[in-house]
Amino acid sequence: MSNGTNCYHCGESVLATDTNKFKVYIAPEEREMCCPGCQSVAEMIVASGLSSYYEHRTDLSPTAKQLVPDELLRLEIYDDNEIQDEFVYQDGDIKEITLTVEGLSCAACAWLIERSFRNTQGIQFINVNATSNRIAIKWVDEQIKLSDILKRINNLGYTASPFQADQHELMYNKQLKSYFRRLGLAGLATMQVMMFAVALYSTWFGDMEDMYRQLFRWVSLIVATPVLLYSAQPFYSNALRNLRTRTLGMDVPVSIALLGAYIASAYATMTGTGEVYFESISMFTFFLLFGRYLELRARKKTSELSANMAKLIPNMALRINEDENEQLVPTKQLKINDYVIVKSGEVIPCDGIIIKGESSVDESMLTGEFLPIVKSVESDVYTGSLNVEQTITVCVTKTHKHNLISEIIRLQNTAQSSKPQISILADQISRYFVLALLIISAGTYLFWLGYDPDKAFWITLSVLVATCPCALSLATPTALTCATSNLSRQGILIRKEHVLESLTKVDEIAFDKTGTLTKGAFTLTKIKSNATLQSNTELQQSELLRIATSLEQHSTHPIASAFKTDEEKIKFDKTENHIGLGISGILGKDNYKIGSAKFTQQASLDSDGKDILVYLTKNDQLVARFYIQDEMRENVATTLDYIAESGLYVTLLTGDSKHHTDKVTEGLAITNKKTSQSPESKLAYINAQQADGKLMLMVGDGVNDAPVLSAATVSIAMGEGSDLAKNSADVVLLSTDFIGVKYMLATATKTYKIIKQNLMWALGYNSLILPLAISGSVPPYIAVIGMSLSSLLVIGNSLRLLK
Repeated sequence: MSNGTNCYHCGESVLATDTNKFKVYIAPEEREMCCPGCQSVAEMIVASGLSSYYEHRTDLSPTAKQLVPDELLRLEIYDDNEIQDEFVYQDGDIKEITLTVEGLSCAACAWLIERSFRNTQGIQFINVNATSNRIAIKWVDEQIKLSDILKRINNLGYTASPFQADQHELMYNKQLKSYFRRLGLAGLATMQVMMFAVALYSTWFGDMEDMYRQLFRWVSLIVATPVLLYSAQPFYSNALRNLRTRTLGMDVPVSIALLGAYIASAYATMTGTGEVYFESISMFTFFLLFGRYLELRARKKTSELSANMAKLIPNMALRINEDENEQLVPTKQLKINDYVIVKSGEVIPCDGIIIKGESSVDESMLTGEFLPIVKSVESDVYTGSLNVEQTITVCVTKTHKHNLISEIIRLQNTAQSSKPQISILADQISRYFVLALLIISAGTYLFWLGYDPDKAFWITLSVLVATCPCALSLATPTALTCATSNLSRQGILIRKEHVLESLTKVDEIAFDKTGTLTKGAFTLTKIKSNATLQSNTELQQSELLRIATSLEQHSTHPIASAFKTDEEKIKFDKTENHIGLGISGILGKDNYKIGSAKFTQQASLDSDGKDILVYLTKNDQLVARFYIQDEMRENVATTLDYIAESGLYVTLLTGDSKHHTDKVTEGLAITNKKTSQSPESKLAYINAQQADGKLMLMVGDGVNDAPVLSAATVSIAMGEGSDLAKNSADVVLLSTDFIGVKYMLATATKTYKIIKQNLMWALGYNSLILPLAISGSVPPYIAVIGMSLSSLLVIGNSLRLLK
């Protein structure tokens, strides 16, 4: 039986037995609910700060799809583990996600979001990149849910969702269209109002009757009003968001200037006294929007790399089912150990190993090298690479979320979302600058109010506009984003935020040799067995190679790849990997060792050329020597010459003998060669140099050099990408060309040069324009043009890093 009261949420009757049972306080009073479900949803809406939903809804029907509850329910869905599996990366208890966020306009917005999560339990890391409109977050799922994180961001006035390349691009296109419409309206209005301004203020119409003069004022008011209410709306939204959260962004002084000028001009129009500046309002809005529009296009350009890489992954794959039939399935459904057929001219849809066929594969989208690579059975292939010639069958080794392209995108997003010290400093200066600007503007107004009241408002308006710190807030993030995007395009992946900054300060660069200066593509050229065991040379060498291959299969060192045989491998009773030295194994009563002369306790012999000698012993008796060659990487000499000319100290840390090292590195610009180095001694050297105050850059192959790569101030790992996820380095160089090291050092130097240019220009411009504006020498329209050109100059200067 109803008590005559309807549910405030859905409109259904509240039963008499339920009166006062289900209630929710929705300002300004408590509201009756009909059931626990409505009560729960209403409480969620209120807790999320969305109570205004009830003021604006038009339908109480319980079957109607109500926008806000649906929005909240969509956020709750993101807590489902199966849904998170596509875009959330987990490391133990820590989860990591990259979000796309709409509504970011400047560094102050980024700071606002970061500050709101600063002391939130469960948040391990958050970094907002206002340039690429992305947020990187790490959190503990047991302490805070992903939906709660998204709700909090939404409550601040922004819209966040998991990063997806296509959706991110749609967001940019949507914003560009919105700004273009607002810009178009402001441009048309500016032209119209300027015509009336000419009529009002030009001496050509000095004898105009007051009736017509007042008519032009009213028409100007009507034309400028849509500009103020529609075109300038983004500035007000950002300013209100800043004020609501007690922060100061650059849109606060902009909004004050616009609204103040409009109100003063409207008052002058209605009273028929004073001057009107509707043309300045329209022009100001037009130039501001034009600057924001170009800035948004620049942001879109810098974020295109990851979006384009994501598009390299085909949507469908041809999978072989258990019944040997071929089936076209979505790429995301591929699982480890699935078999996929890739025909000639098709893009490979997964990371995997070729199990049938041979073909050339174009991996230029990963390495930047455009020559196809021949791939055969047991060769690794990567998602997004192009199968050039023959049909191949691939066994999937990594799921969609963990394939190489996904890892590259994730690493790039992490690098771009992180902030080096110079960026943090620039953000802080920008925030304090806005506060100082408002104080100076207030002082300017008070001074001119007493000196020349008619000029007070317009001079204050010029101060607010001319000194807006747009350029200052853009100086660092645009340069860093452009730099990391360009490096990624060259196959250089930056994983840590300090890399570009640290590279400009290093004192010494240490290189590993094998797999770093050399390609790590080893070939076995000769086998010499012990003369006392040579009864049948061919049989003896075949058996020795079989023993060596069976031992080396347990090693991750690049040299192990040189040992191959068609014979069945021997299963040793026990093997042990001695990192950087060799492998030992027990077979029955025999103890085998293969590795360096030091490890096998043999006298080191000098090879005739540039061969590497590997020794095999049985029960501590030498049975064979293996001669292995390794080619030098392209452009090693060019890169080392560049480094030496830059004034950096170059050290080589290698486990090879002095004689062999001298032959291989003859003619290279290496200052210090330290040979016969174990991983421990390499680490000790790096630590000792850094203890003396030197900043060290270590370049290694990323397999056996993990400890020393982790210890160095900044580190680079050479590699083809297969060990990308477990690499210990700050930077991963996917290309096999050593010129990438030179390119990265040069880019770091150029990046910080451009950042300093941007900051000097932004601070110099504001320092110059401020006294001129205060003195009344800068009209409002000149202030608008100067401020817009200042921002565009910073953006244009940063875009040079994309070339």
